[in-house]
Parts: sequence; C-alpha cells; structure tokens
Amino acid sequence: MTALIRISIPRQSLELCDQSGQVLQCWPVSTATKGVGEVSGSYCTPRGQHVVRARIGAGQPENTVFVRRRPTGELYTPEMGENYPERDWILTRILWLSGCEPGFNRLGEVDTMRRYIYIHGSPDSARMGAPGSHGCIRMHNADIIALFDQVPVGTPVQINS
Repeated sequence: MTALIRISIPRQSLELCDQSGQVLQCWPVSTATKGVGEVSGSYCTPRGQHVVRARIGAGQPENTVFVRRRPTGELYTPEMGENYPERDWILTRILWLSGCEPGFNRLGEVDTMRRYIYIHGSPDSARMGAPGSHGCIRMHNADIIALFDQVPVGTPVQINS
C-alpha cells in the first residue's frame, strides 16, 4: 500500500511514494494555466496538504467522458476535441481532492473539495509537463488508470509550488 502522492507545480510532475517517502512512480502532469491559488473561482491549482476524498470511475473504459463526476456514456474522440476546443475534458478516472488545512485549502472560499479540484484523465493529445488546466491536475489516461489502481480513499496528497 502506498502512502503519499506528491505533486510539484514547478516540475509539472506527480510522484507516487511508499510509506517511507521513496518514489515508486513518477508521471508528467498539467496544472492550472493561471498558476497557484486557493480561492474559489480563481481557476488556480491549490497548494498544501490534501487527501483523496473520493475515487470515481472504477471499471469505466478509457476515455469515458465525465460531467459533474458522472459518466455521460460517451467515449472521447479527437473529433469531440475539435468541436469543443476550449473544454477542459475530464476523462477515464477522477481522484477528488479535499484540503486538510482550515483557512488555507479547507472551508470557506478556499475549500478544495467545494472547488471540485481533481486529479483526472485528459485526452492523450493534451500536453503534459506544462500548465494548461482550469485548476485540476491533469494526467494522460493510462497514467491516471495506473495511479487510480494504487491509491485508496484517504491517501495524502501534497501539492508543492
């Protein structure tokens, strides 16, 4: 069982670590285009200590399209991406984050969970290793599946800037 997910905003990477902090796997990610911040409506990626509050999408096919955390019954295609170029696609799996630091990333106008901040799948054409999301942490589909299958609810997530 793993102990920690570490996300580095400067490196645009996500590390899955064991209980001793040893890195088991590392993937490129894409965080918010608008940088870091905790305030609701900022479209920024929140910093600090979080936990995985919910795991959504187990057993769904790769490229499953989610709207409001529910599968729509559609599978993402490049044509869908061309038809909706500004859409921030949420695909395949969702790890919904909850902040652990009251006044910083939990409760009130800075509540990560109420901001619907996730680690989620994105189209395989989405660029990783550079900011590009609306606040969430994006991963390629195969990568989010690999991560999702290894982390239970309650897994700590540290987002560093």
